Amino acid sequence: MSEIAEPGGGVGYAPRVWVQRIFAGQTGPVLVVVAALILIWYAGAIYLNAPQQIDRDRRAGIERNFIDFAAATYAQERPVLPAPHQVAAEIWKTTVEVKPTSKRSLIYHGWVTLSSTLTGFGIGTLLGIVLAIGIVSSRTLDKSLMPWIITSQTIPILAIAPMIVVVLGSLNVAPIWAKGTVSAYLAFFPVAVGMVKGLRSPDPMLLDLMRTYSASPTQTMWKLRLPAAMPFLFASLKVAIAISLVGAIVGEMPTGARAGLGARLLSGSYYGQTVQIWSALLVAAFMAAILVTIVGMADRMVLRRMGVKA
Repeated sequence: MSEIAEPGGGVGYAPRVWVQRIFAGQTGPVLVVVAALILIWYAGAIYLNAPQQIDRDRRAGIERNFIDFAAATYAQERPVLPAPHQVAAEIWKTTVEVKPTSKRSLIYHGWVTLSSTLTGFGIGTLLGIVLAIGIVSSRTLDKSLMPWIITSQTIPILAIAPMIVVVLGSLNVAPIWAKGTVSAYLAFFPVAVGMVKGLRSPDPMLLDLMRTYSASPTQTMWKLRLPAAMPFLFASLKVAIAISLVGAIVGEMPTGARAGLGARLLSGSYYGQTVQIWSALLVAAFMAAILVTIVGMADRMVLRRMGVKA
């Protein structure tokens, strides 16, 4: 990059402005955190893989300096904690070097999990919105449903997921719907709670104004409560889409599923393939980040159409 004279007579003004712009937003801080995490990850890989490498070197009668020893800990076939470059190489091998339809492809397994995630997310979102509208519209439903909605989330998902998948499987329900039910079980709660808060957020004066205009409860719901609840809804949807992915993965793990990121994690744990486990975990995290980003984009679009500055 060419140097540009600074108003005060200095040089290198353009690079400094470029750096300042990066760190003024979110990109710079995110890059710093990622770099710090990678450094900690490499240090942790040396520490956790060192006992295994020391034992191997002792048996082989090999003495190494620190640099060679660190390199050896990063090159183990089945490390306790794989190094970042090992995980990156595994992701590249299982996404680019194999066909997407192959059972060894993370794209194939990711799509299986994603389909269940979106199914559960859709069901959970619809259920949460319907429950929230019912709770806000009826005092009886408020007193009867809300405690049960909260209580439902106290049941460990690892305990209930196998029951849901096995029971629905015995009824010949497709696996995508069985795993989607587990996702919906987790997703409906943040949507329901967030929508209840949002539907009750309008100012009492605005509600009195609607009554003054002789608006019916349905008109008040559509014209006032639902628009006011949009920011709360999208905040809840960001939580719901991420937790739907968790539900889909959990639904795959304890039921012997042969496809999906959960099945990939389970098979890796059976055979001690830690690199495979970590690659599936990172792909799941990347998928969750993309899904949350898409919901955030939809949030900004909707609020912009409503005339709200996002």
